[in-house]
Amino acid sequence: MKACRLGSSSIHLHLTLDYQTLLSRAGPRLKPLQQVHAQLILSGLQHSLPHLTKLLTLACASGSILYTRHIFFSIPRPDPFLFSSLINATTKSRFPLDTLLFYQQMLLTSTHPSSYTYTSVIKACAGLSSLRLGRNLHTHAFVSGFGLDVYVQAGLVSFYAKCGELDVARKMFDEMPERTVVAWNSMISGYEQNGLAEEAIGLFNMMRDLGFEFDSATFVSVLSACSQLGAFGLGCWVHEYVENKGIDVNVVLGTAFINMYARCGNVRKAREIFDWMDGRNVVAWTAMISAYGMHGYGREAIDIFHMMKTGGPPPNDVTFIAVLSACAHAGLVSEGHVAFASMTQEYAIVPGVEHHVCMVDMLGRAGLLFEAIQYVKDMKSFKPATAAWTALLGACKMHKNVDLGVQVAENLLAAEPDNPGHYVLLSNIYAMAGRMDRVEMVRNAMIQKGLKKQVGYSTIEIDQKMFMFSMGDKSHPETNKIYQYLDELMQRCRAIGYVPTSESVMHELEDEEREYALRYHSEKLAIAFGLLRTSHGLAIRIVKNLRMCEDCHTAIKYISVVSNREIIVRDKLRFHHFRDGSCSCVDYW
Repeated sequence: MKACRLGSSSIHLHLTLDYQTLLSRAGPRLKPLQQVHAQLILSGLQHSLPHLTKLLTLACASGSILYTRHIFFSIPRPDPFLFSSLINATTKSRFPLDTLLFYQQMLLTSTHPSSYTYTSVIKACAGLSSLRLGRNLHTHAFVSGFGLDVYVQAGLVSFYAKCGELDVARKMFDEMPERTVVAWNSMISGYEQNGLAEEAIGLFNMMRDLGFEFDSATFVSVLSACSQLGAFGLGCWVHEYVENKGIDVNVVLGTAFINMYARCGNVRKAREIFDWMDGRNVVAWTAMISAYGMHGYGREAIDIFHMMKTGGPPPNDVTFIAVLSACAHAGLVSEGHVAFASMTQEYAIVPGVEHHVCMVDMLGRAGLLFEAIQYVKDMKSFKPATAAWTALLGACKMHKNVDLGVQVAENLLAAEPDNPGHYVLLSNIYAMAGRMDRVEMVRNAMIQKGLKKQVGYSTIEIDQKMFMFSMGDKSHPETNKIYQYLDELMQRCRAIGYVPTSESVMHELEDEEREYALRYHSEKLAIAFGLLRTSHGLAIRIVKNLRMCEDCHTAIKYISVVSNREIIVRDKLRFHHFRDGSCSCVDYW
């Protein structure tokens, strides 16, 4: 009898090993998993928790959440390991509502969560941006004794940051007795994703000074912050560090490098990274197309797009936005029409608002204003198409079509009556036509509504430190030196033909005041400072938050001649590479 019992046990063990192997072979594929599940039922192992745990996690990974739920609710007594595995799997597979569902079931069965469970459920709350649920979970974790667990704390830092509660996140981070790299990454990423790039870089510098080790996730967030600010020096330092340490550059990190180099003005280096990368996904291809587009290299963007169609992954809706935008900024109207047709005919992608706005922008910039306005009027299913009207109004200003500009502005102001940018653009159109009575009327309307024009500023990075200037800014300790140098610079520009473009500023100013306002625009101050503080031969890189005015665009051409420097300016719309008296945009912006 004893020998018989041992034999039965051995057979059961053999069967168990076979089914675990079958499940592993099935992997995250629904039909093979269902076949193994059927065999488990026939063999009487349908309630074996080790098998069901593996089956559940693979079913979840396959994307079949309905099948996962069906299996789960057929289990009479799930154990803590099954709950923990399933909660972790649903979080990884991005089914946050199901993560919360299974967590609730866990509590109903009086099963005690572990620190790993709390970490996963907190991540699910972050994915849902549910502040109320996350706060409740924070309380649960604290009451359960996991409030000081480093992984739970890191998860909470990430949660509060993703929900925009940065002060709470930073307070938790500062109070952590032990900060893991995950906690540092969560806080840096939180700053960057909420548009606080300077704070993200400041925290990274603190991490660096304290001697903490970085990982690729750290660098992805830091490079994204560099992209926001145009922090070229720090981005290059990260690249050098990654190369020296032999850190693997996966597709996510590689794409972050492409974006950083492109948004810091070095599209050639972005292309080098792109060509070097293995396993490029649709995001990497789209990033390279977008890089060329924002620099005005429409032909190169189209070339990459064709390479993608023949040897890369299928383009998605974001890819087509990048291509259409590149066509708009380079005046490639026929190519844009072909790309738009390709989106619907070859890839069955339904055009969204952004695709249509790109088409309006492309037509308007090319001077096809009446085609553009008809296109907007035909966008019936996307009303109110304020972004399209805005693009068209900018085109009217660009091509100095006052009558159509006024017509467009009326539609735009009806849709967004409290947007000061629309009033400013309309005022500029009237000013170009010499209609000062209308300029006054628009400005009075802004005053009555309490609307103010957005303040322009420009930033420049020197020795991995950012400096910001606004028009007429005198806050810098070297103000006198900067102003004196800029005055000399502009005199030299005048000597070779520069004449201020007065229509770019407030037209009621006296001539002398007008020239002063033009001379001390933020980008001119930043460029003067950069020329003073950097070695001869180095390119000057400026980031401006608004569209560059026509006078600055003209003046910087001359500055590039008298200083014998390349000057790269990233404004709200695109990049401008000034070299030897010309700009890469060919005055098409």
